[in-house]
Amino acid sequence: MSSNTKIISTKDNLQVLHEDNHIIIINKRVGDIVQGDKTGDKPLSDIVKEYIKAKYNKPGDVFLGVVHRLDRPTTGVVVFARTSKALERLNKMFSERETQKTYWAVVKNKPPKQEDNLVHFLKRNEKNNTSKAHLKEIPDSKKASLDYKIIAELKNYFALEINLHTGRHHQIRSQLSAIGSPIKGDLKYGFDRSNPDGGIHLHARKLKFIHPVSKENIEIVAPVPEDVIWKSI
Repeated sequence: MSSNTKIISTKDNLQVLHEDNHIIIINKRVGDIVQGDKTGDKPLSDIVKEYIKAKYNKPGDVFLGVVHRLDRPTTGVVVFARTSKALERLNKMFSERETQKTYWAVVKNKPPKQEDNLVHFLKRNEKNNTSKAHLKEIPDSKKASLDYKIIAELKNYFALEINLHTGRHHQIRSQLSAIGSPIKGDLKYGFDRSNPDGGIHLHARKLKFIHPVSKENIEIVAPVPEDVIWKSI
């Protein structure tokens, strides 16, 4: 399938990576919106509810808790809670950074170093929904930290693996832009042209955490989108 073809998730084509009585983990596509917003588009949370309702023949409302979000143009691992007990415990784990998130990104400009720890202070602009990275703390800014390393040198691009230490608004997009390596397709943060599907080359690749109920170690890896560049990593 070419990267020009945009597929939105439905209950029939949902990419389920893990499912049990307490949690369900989805591989989000470009354009899927995790939770409802002013666009009025059907969110992934509603689609997952429809999937559960149909699969398990559930009458009435289905409980589903949104634990965390991914930006609309981003792809990859998203966890939802299927019980209130799981939701409460997952919310605590995510807010206390007890999860390990690994992202892949594709950039055109090679970062200054092969691998590095980036620390910036991000200030959010509500009006245009962006975050600007500053090297020094400024009023109303929040500290943001991540590690990156170059994992592949492609024909015209570089693939990076990123581990987040904080979870700020548009953190990876803003911090990579600040070092001169905006993500492919990310017009908002300085890339020169958009991707045909409207997405950006940022993928929530892996999530590690302890199951909120069974306490087993969970490690989920999300396959990359059907795209020539992603598939060449």
